Amino acid sequence: MTDTALIVVAAGSGTRLGRGVPKAFAEVAGATILEHALRGLAGVDARLVVVAPDGLEADASAIAERAGVVASVVAGGATRADSVAAGLAAVGDARRVLVHDAARALTPREVVQRVIDALAAGAAAVVPVLPVIDTIREAHDGELGGIVDRSRLRAMQTPQGFDAAVLRRAYAEAPDRAASTDDAQLVQALGVDVVAVAGAELAFKITTPADAERAASLLAPQPAPAPEVRVGIGADVHAFGGDGPLRLAGLEWEGQGLAGHSDGDVVCHAIVDALLGAAGLGDIGALVGVDDPRYAGARGEVFVGAAVALLAEHGWRPSNVAVQVLGVRPRIGSRRDEAQRVLSAMVGAPVSVSGTTTDGLGALGRGEGVQAIATALIHRS
Repeated sequence: MTDTALIVVAAGSGTRLGRGVPKAFAEVAGATILEHALRGLAGVDARLVVVAPDGLEADASAIAERAGVVASVVAGGATRADSVAAGLAAVGDARRVLVHDAARALTPREVVQRVIDALAAGAAAVVPVLPVIDTIREAHDGELGGIVDRSRLRAMQTPQGFDAAVLRRAYAEAPDRAASTDDAQLVQALGVDVVAVAGAELAFKITTPADAERAASLLAPQPAPAPEVRVGIGADVHAFGGDGPLRLAGLEWEGQGLAGHSDGDVVCHAIVDALLGAAGLGDIGALVGVDDPRYAGARGEVFVGAAVALLAEHGWRPSNVAVQVLGVRPRIGSRRDEAQRVLSAMVGAPVSVSGTTTDGLGALGRGEGVQAIATALIHRS
């Protein structure tokens, strides 16, 4: 069993927060401040003791259960020092004690661990601190005095950690502990050295409505980063005159085939160039070579599959592809749905196909060949 206890002080009235309930029981971003604090302590190797306002012990226990931690709950006192003393009485035989303000609900776990590690290394008292970055002036009866050297100043945070016997002695011997808001100050009064470790900006204390708004903005769910996307364009054109069947958009059509080293499927070839271009991976010639004998007469699906595989190797996946086919024949509209199903299966993403003529202009208008222009959208996988 761990010999470290962590007292979470949650008995403050919260007058400055202005919520009409004790501060630790006020809601911020859908949960109480105490619940946020306890969630941040889940997994810390220490026995948890929550000090709650008198009469709200059952509420604090329910909050601890929601936060997923096991904690003893005791009633606090009229002052912070009284509440810490009540927590000390409940830690049993713990050799080391951390005292943490529930109002510092966003304190990162690593700050807590730094305090625990310093105690384990032999320190009798440990506090997390931050450098003071504002310019500080003395004031006397409303009149501003000289500027204080801020390089020598540190802002105190919690949890503060102590040898349990030292902290008990400090509370027993303090002449006016009720006026103290810092446990390390009481220990230091005994002549015990206090070791400083790095605190964190997130360990700010929720005291005012502005503090609560800041905490709520930090606790709000963050939108997922937009995926990295790229667009590529590919084009291919082949003349009629091939020896094989007419293959286009992954389908076989009636009529003379298209000339080419492979099957001449301009739709598939344009899709390949669009995908590779989007990823910055070259073109179909770089992928398989323009006259590689292994691809003589190869169907377009072979090239599309190779392109999709290469994209995956580089962390990309197709999002969708749109293809426009230019030519007199074949009539794409007659088998559009079939072509779209076949091409979508090849690509692994939706592919849309449309067709148009050139109103009789040029080689395509005279029916001498077919051209395809493809636009591909890809995203990081």
